[in-house]
Amino acid sequence: MSFFPKRHASRAGITQTIAFDASTPITNAFGAGAYQLRLVSNAACCFRIGDGAQTATNADSFLPANTIEYVIVNPGQRISAIKAATNGLVTATAGTLWVTEMS
Repeated sequence: MSFFPKRHASRAGITQTIAFDASTPITNAFGAGAYQLRLVSNAACCFRIGDGAQTATNADSFLPANTIEYVIVNPGQRISAIKAATNGLVTATAGTLWVTEMS
């Protein structure tokens, strides 16, 4: 019997990247077994997930730089990202978003 507390985990699958500045979509749809994604970006961004082609805006979900976020998706959906708007708290810079399908 183990007394070491274990964390819930998922297996990492295919990773796609988005080099974003203006709104940039991923052209490949998520795989047939993709129900969860792990997102991480080296710059603050906003992202949108949905069916068909997506166009992210600064009104969409915000992802701070160097933060890991897990989101639920459906197979076949796509994601788009855009650099976060510059305001008093965030300085907008171009960056890369890593999108990993989890199973």
